[in-house]
Formats: sequence, C-alpha cells, structure tokens
Amino acid sequence: NKAITEIACHARGANFMYGPTVRTVMDMGGQDLKVIKCDERGKVLNFMMNEKCAAGTGRGMEVIADLLRVPIQEIGDRSLQVEQDPPPISNLCVLFAKTEVMGMLYENVPINLILAAYSAAMADRVCALVKEIGVQEDFVITGGIAKNRGVVERLEKGLGIKTLKTNIDYQIAGALGAALFAKALYEKSLHK
Repeated sequence: NKAITEIACHARGANFMYGPTVRTVMDMGGQDLKVIKCDERGKVLNFMMNEKCAAGTGRGMEVIADLLRVPIQEIGDRSLQVEQDPPPISNLCVLFAKTEVMGMLYENVPINLILAAYSAAMADRVCALVKEIGVQEDFVITGGIAKNRGVVERLEKGLGIKTLKTNIDYQIAGALGAALFAKALYEKSLHK
C-alpha cells in the first residue's frame, strides 16, 4: 500500500539489528554500495550511493572469484593470508580490474596476493565514499560483503573505526527494514 525506499529499509533494518546507537550504515550489496546516516530510530538523515559500476560491489567480487576459481566464501580469509598487502588493483571498473587480474595470473602472482590486492581496492573505494559523507559511530556494515573479513578489516583500518557485529545475517537488513515498515503501517491501519 505504500512505496518505501531501499535506503529507508536498510537504515531501519540496521537500527533493529544493531540497536539505536547506529549512526552510519554502509550497505554493500551485489549491485550497489550505499552509505546512510541515520538517527536513533533508524530514520535516514543523509545518504550517498556509488556510481553505476560493479566495482566496489558484491558482483565485482563474484567476477574476480569466478576468474580465479575461488569460492566467494573463501576470499576474505585467503586475502588476509599474505605477509603484507600489495598495492590495490584498479577500483574504478570491474573490467579494468579483471584485465589487471588476468595479467597478474599470467605473471604467476599467487592467488592470495591477487585476492589481497582486489580486497584492498574494494576497501579503498568504499573508504572514499564513506569519508565523503562522513563516518559517525556507531558504524555498521550490511549486505553480503559484511561477511568478507578481508574487505571489512581493511575498511576498518582505512577508516580508523571498528564496526559493530551482530548474530543476525547481514544480508537481510533491507528485507528486515521493509518488514518492520509493513508491520508499523498495518498496526496504524488498525487504529483508523
């Protein structure tokens, strides 16, 4: 009966998942990246989204995982199994990154080093967007990339801030927020 934005749903879902202290939500899903500032009730105060490119999203990570034949669930841990992070690869375009990765494979660069370079690139891209809108504690990450330790730990380091953790699946924040809005609208309709 009512259209509610994806941004509002993610903020409300994160508020429920992590509590009323959340002020900055970074949702990194398959298709886009959103940074949302919210109040203690999960109401959106400001937000910013990435450009229309898969770089810095779950889809970009899937492309690299497929190219390297590494299960997506292993990327985060494997990207941390390096002595030190290599320079990040291109974070502007997935096609550029893919070309760079193919070149690294041709040069026999170890897979974990390539994963570290790509994870670092994703974290750098996200850091830039988060810094542009301004990060405020408490800071949380939702979406599938929240399950990737390699990106999350590099992001925390780049921002100088730790993210809150939850036992609720990070990927359901938007759906949870939509359900909470629907429940509130339904309850309001009963009192008319």
